[in-house]
Amino acid sequence: MLKALFLVLLPTVMVFAQNQDSIFIKKIYDETLAKGEAYDNLRVLCKSIGPRLSGSTGAKKAVEYTKKVMESYGFDKVFLQDVTVPHWTRGSKEEAYFIKDGKKINVPIAALGGSVASSKSGLMAEVIEVQNFKELKDLGEQKIKGKIVFFNRPMDPTKINTFEAYGGAVDQRGGGASQAAQYGAVGVIVRSMNLRNDDFPHTGSMRYAGGGMIPAAAISTNAANELSRTLKSHPRTQFYFKQNCQTLADAPSHNVIGEIIGSEKPEEIIVVGGHLDSWDLAEGAHDDGTGCMQSIEVLRTLKALGYKPKRTIRVVMFMNEENGLKGGTTYADVAEKKKEKHLYAIESDSGGFTPRGFGIVGNDNQVNALTAFKPLLSPYGLHEIGRGSGGADIGPLAKTGTVIIGFKPDSQRYFDYHHASNDTFETVNKRELELGAASMAALVYLLDNLN
Repeated sequence: MLKALFLVLLPTVMVFAQNQDSIFIKKIYDETLAKGEAYDNLRVLCKSIGPRLSGSTGAKKAVEYTKKVMESYGFDKVFLQDVTVPHWTRGSKEEAYFIKDGKKINVPIAALGGSVASSKSGLMAEVIEVQNFKELKDLGEQKIKGKIVFFNRPMDPTKINTFEAYGGAVDQRGGGASQAAQYGAVGVIVRSMNLRNDDFPHTGSMRYAGGGMIPAAAISTNAANELSRTLKSHPRTQFYFKQNCQTLADAPSHNVIGEIIGSEKPEEIIVVGGHLDSWDLAEGAHDDGTGCMQSIEVLRTLKALGYKPKRTIRVVMFMNEENGLKGGTTYADVAEKKKEKHLYAIESDSGGFTPRGFGIVGNDNQVNALTAFKPLLSPYGLHEIGRGSGGADIGPLAKTGTVIIGFKPDSQRYFDYHHASNDTFETVNKRELELGAASMAALVYLLDNLN
């Protein structure tokens, strides 16, 4: 009899719980959209601090600023975690040009992060264009030695997921210099990782892995198109570029951490975060100032609503995602040594655009548990909830069984700004930013109440 009664009442209990969740999620969105502070905090980060490459003065100021913001919100605990980071500097602005029909064509160019400098007088050599590493190998040393290799494979415009397009092209930026050096190239220039045709060169990390260290730089997509056309009619065109970058000794820095301690299971941790460092060309608004300010806003919103989490909710500003991932790996190593129990980790590192959903890295049961949230989240435009990618900073936590979750905003405009000088505060829409923060807060609330 009792079993039968339970089965009758169970659907009613589930509906009641869902209604309670819906009511609180609405409160989260109301608070964030009406009283949110992420946009104003982002303005300070971008306009008063600006570029924040690891090891720089800007990175240090960003650490101090975000710690102060968290303290002002009265989180239960705010602290710094020591991290040793790479310290690469660009030096004075790069120069580049090629000669076409007797005219000097200036080229927008930016050294790739981690590259060596050219000589003080710069580098001039004939250019040879390739699309991929196989083509490079087929040409061989005889045709490449003494030349500048021009990697000109565009991001695939047919990919609706622009991160998939990025993944299909970025190997030429990351490993092109080492590959070309094996065949005697004296330098490398790479088409910017950008779907749009414009005049902004996009920097980004590269690595040397044997074969010699030759200077490497990105040129804008418009310049890449012009150079490619020129090489078809003038295959012996010479290209000049000069860059003044250098790698200094590793520098001390910090992850910035704040938390609200759980009332029932404080030893169980839900992390939400973004990376505080940015490339040096611009303000790092979408990459990843938006993710950082959204993550802080998650805790601010829950606290403002008087919510007492069952589990500890922690926000982390990771340092050094762009050129080393030292913040993420250090955080995971410390967590493992302390035997901390991280249940879920959410990262926002895809820009501050309109929310679409969440990508999940976990086993079938874990993924199914989160996809069950769709009825509660879809009224807010969060339809894309399922298997996907998480985030670089939180990825190292997966080894301890943590479910890794990536916040997914609309991706169509992200690579217009990614790693380029136009990644500024003005490109961020306040409402889209706040919708993202509310979406992440809603998910944190649901995860806190799961099981």
